[in-house]
Amino acid sequence: MGGEQKKRAMVPSEEVDVSAEGYKPQVVKAPHVAGFVLRLFVWLVETPILGSLFMSLLKRQNGIIKILEETAIPEVPMFRPEFPPHVPESGVLNVEEEDKDGDPLARVKVAMACLPPYDPCRHLRVEADFPFLYWTIRDYAHAYQSNLTSPTIPFNHKKPSMPLLISFNPEELRKQAAASTQRYLEGKPLSVLDGIFMAVKDDVDCCPYPTNGGTTWFHKVRTVKRDAVCVSRLRCCGVIFIGKANMHELGMGVTGNNPNYGTVRNPHSFERYTGGSSSGSAAIVACGLCPAALGTDGGGSVRIPSSLCGIVGLKTTFGRTDMKGTLCDGGTVDVVSPLAAAVEDIMLVYSAMSGSSPSNKITLNPPPICLPNLSMSDKFDVLRSLKLGKYSEWFNDVKSSDISAKCDEVLNMLSSNYGCQTVEITLPELEEMRNAHLVSIGSEVLCSLNPYYKNGRRTELSLDVRTSFGLFKSFSAANYVAGQRLRRRLMFFHMEVFKEVDIIVTPTTGPYNTLGSLEHGETNYEVSGYLMRFVLAANLLGFPAISIPVGHDEQGLPIGLQLIGRPWGEATILRAAAAVEELCSGSRRRPAAFYDVLRRTGGGGFSPQM
Repeated sequence: MGGEQKKRAMVPSEEVDVSAEGYKPQVVKAPHVAGFVLRLFVWLVETPILGSLFMSLLKRQNGIIKILEETAIPEVPMFRPEFPPHVPESGVLNVEEEDKDGDPLARVKVAMACLPPYDPCRHLRVEADFPFLYWTIRDYAHAYQSNLTSPTIPFNHKKPSMPLLISFNPEELRKQAAASTQRYLEGKPLSVLDGIFMAVKDDVDCCPYPTNGGTTWFHKVRTVKRDAVCVSRLRCCGVIFIGKANMHELGMGVTGNNPNYGTVRNPHSFERYTGGSSSGSAAIVACGLCPAALGTDGGGSVRIPSSLCGIVGLKTTFGRTDMKGTLCDGGTVDVVSPLAAAVEDIMLVYSAMSGSSPSNKITLNPPPICLPNLSMSDKFDVLRSLKLGKYSEWFNDVKSSDISAKCDEVLNMLSSNYGCQTVEITLPELEEMRNAHLVSIGSEVLCSLNPYYKNGRRTELSLDVRTSFGLFKSFSAANYVAGQRLRRRLMFFHMEVFKEVDIIVTPTTGPYNTLGSLEHGETNYEVSGYLMRFVLAANLLGFPAISIPVGHDEQGLPIGLQLIGRPWGEATILRAAAAVEELCSGSRRRPAAFYDVLRRTGGGGFSPQM
């Protein structure tokens, strides 16, 4: 018994001296393998005895066993996010006051009232004031209403050359566009979203397309009979869905590498990944094909590609959007959320698609959906009382100092222009959070997909996904419960921070990575760890978070700033994001791959831009 491993005991979370907690740099220790070597690696992982030994060694090297098996955690498990009473937000409009029957059209109407007055001439100032501006949803609506173009014109072309879309049906697209065009001709558009083109990530149901989750086979075992709830809400507002966007297979990666359909390249640099897993959604928006898209975010899968592609990505509070009709329905870390080129477009899409599921209305008791009122001249005055929490050692733990320096510069701009105060904070046990998220999302994915995995589909998965399955299968029920004990503990630490600050600020991602093996895929957990470094609290604990482009590094690649809010605090982070967007509008650059849809179709007639 003398050689028995002594179990580490944590003190209860409320007794932790946070000021004494030091930052521990997080480095994932795992081999980077690609191509044929990856095939050998997968064989090793899937071999019963050798695989178990290897995974045990890998988990030991990364502290997973120490945290999940050799530590006594006093907290009671929290199996899904549990939120304290909602803190009311200032300067907001209640989207649901006119929405007694859950009408997306009514919500969009309120969202429109929250936006600044539309300026159709803003693109005339592009060369003078801004190097580049994206077309917004209101630009499209203005072009349609002014008869400068119509929804039937922009996509009378072939499918884009890059592997942006997994499923695409030109006849279905023309049918939707013709119906929208007719409504505009009659002067009866359904909403500002009528005729707006959007892509849907391939793990969200959208008729008449199959949902494959980036695989080649999922449509064979799961039939799409109706739209996902979020898609249905957008469709009734007149949105035109162009097809199913490419993604990292089954959402089990953050690079976007997909050997099945081809890997989407970053529109800003073809030698770079888009990030994932909502890779196609982000690239489609970044290259101008659509002003907005739908993605899902279980481990940064909306925010990471949004950051790397230079667009805006919102991760909503857990339970704010209905997950019915998605492959990740039933999980506790994943949400369906919008990506867009501009914050105002995020607000419009978010207002249309939001609304909790019946079960979440009972268990989470969500407050009414609110949006920041940006229509007033003093729209940013509320920011004077805003406190931003920055954990400097964590904030600066990035591969390139360009990233943290640019994000710091933006915080200083918020202070000098709007009076925001940046407060130093400490967030303990970040390594524990990484492991709690890993065992949570891994166990949930395995529970959902194990029947297919064991029924002959294993060899039809890409190699990096099979590697992840090998890791997930090594977790025990006790590991999962330990992760949920950590979830409650980490919720306490974060909510204590939110008593002092309104928003936690971080860079969105740590590194920029080049493309790996495109034929067989690759496994690079170290890079994935850097990409996911700052995003996990929003998923494990259910907080809302948003990534906003703030500039570029020395290589000309986009940098994103992340704002993490209190539960149900979307309005607060959206207002701050709008302020950041306004401050950084002069630094946006046209991507190397860009489709100027409105100008090509005549809708840019009121603007010489691009």
